[in-house]
Amino acid sequence: MTKSPKTKSPRSDHETRVTEDHHQSLRLWLRMLACTNLIEAYVRSQLRLNFQTTLPRFDLMSQLERNPDGLKMGELSKRMMVTGGNVTGITDQLVAEGLVVREDNPLDRRAYIVKLTKEGRRVFREWAEEHEGWVIRLFEGLGDKEKDQFYALLAELKQHVIGLHPEG
Repeated sequence: MTKSPKTKSPRSDHETRVTEDHHQSLRLWLRMLACTNLIEAYVRSQLRLNFQTTLPRFDLMSQLERNPDGLKMGELSKRMMVTGGNVTGITDQLVAEGLVVREDNPLDRRAYIVKLTKEGRRVFREWAEEHEGWVIRLFEGLGDKEKDQFYALLAELKQHVIGLHPEG
């Protein structure tokens, strides 16, 4: 007998560690973390299954798509919140596949500018269109009103947390 999706046993995640005795804020944080991890795992899986690619490759190409004049490797590293070595490895793969190019930086001979190629733009548009559909599908369990409320509440939380950071 096959279980329906609604009766599957719950996955072990950060949220399974808490009880009603834990502070509501801790439970909320762990619920958000669990949802984020589930969504990210789904997107990673879809990228791998549909395009034989990874989320870091998608993220790098996404940054370049938003910056048609290209970005320096260091800027890519900062925006993606990964080491320069990670960006170099991903860029090397994408250059080999003809999806990005490295160009000399006329303002800094020590740095390269990375840009999408014409083929890279085409491929990324295909990936991004599918990606958008996956994200829409993931949030279909909420109505428009709930999504608007959730978005507004997260904006309030974001501003509050930014205000608590020592760096501002």
